[in-house]
Amino acid sequence: MMWTFTGDLGEFADAEEWLRRDPVRNTVPLTVLGRVRHGLWSDGLMLGRLTDGGEVRGAVVNTPPYPLLLGDIPLGSVPSLAEALRDRALSGVSGPLAQATAFVSASGRQETARSSQRLYRLDTLRPASSTGTARPAGDADVHLAVEFVRAFTEEADPRASREDPLPQVKLRIGQGEFVLWEDGGRPVAMAGFSRPITGMSRIGPVYTPPGLRGRGYGSAVTHAATRAAGEAGADLLLLFTDLANPTSNSIYQALGYRPVADYASISLAQRG
Repeated sequence: MMWTFTGDLGEFADAEEWLRRDPVRNTVPLTVLGRVRHGLWSDGLMLGRLTDGGEVRGAVVNTPPYPLLLGDIPLGSVPSLAEALRDRALSGVSGPLAQATAFVSASGRQETARSSQRLYRLDTLRPASSTGTARPAGDADVHLAVEFVRAFTEEADPRASREDPLPQVKLRIGQGEFVLWEDGGRPVAMAGFSRPITGMSRIGPVYTPPGLRGRGYGSAVTHAATRAAGEAGADLLLLFTDLANPTSNSIYQALGYRPVADYASISLAQRG
């Protein structure tokens, strides 16, 4: 098996097709590729494909300064991937737990921090109870959505890249991907969803300002975003939770989401 790399989406078509064969476990690389097609994160783009006898067996994506994203690649291919990327500057690696951990070990790079996540898939959507109503975010909500996304990122991972979220927010609002929950005439929570790819949509981010938590707004807006994704054509509804946050894990399970697999995002020290 051999790894090859390109920055050309056209040359990556067969590898993207491999990712689409399992849109659940490969949800993040697939959605990132969709964003790249709309002009986000294209600078320094690296697309890796694993082939064996001309047939694609795996795929990875890197959009600096973000971590290397691993598809659900064969575990045995990880050492050769780490060797192939020996000289590439990487802020970290993110993907299925076993593969991400194996990459760090094989690369010899120093792990500086780790975030443990669990991927969930919707079984049957259950009701959520809270006061208020949902509505799609519109152009007039861009500033608020930017602030919510920025606050979510800071809270979820203070080490994450501080890239301006405005371009992504504008794109996602333009595509109808953000849902606001309002109570008493004001927005009190927000949830996003990705436009369906091969029937798959992933919920996130989900954010409620600290002073408004404990009132069911997070559950309600997640429920609303899940419904919106389904209405957009998704029949595979996914989301990630931070395993260090038992509240969110219990909330999403109460809505009908069930565990699929564990993932990790691992920050790496830069080589001198």
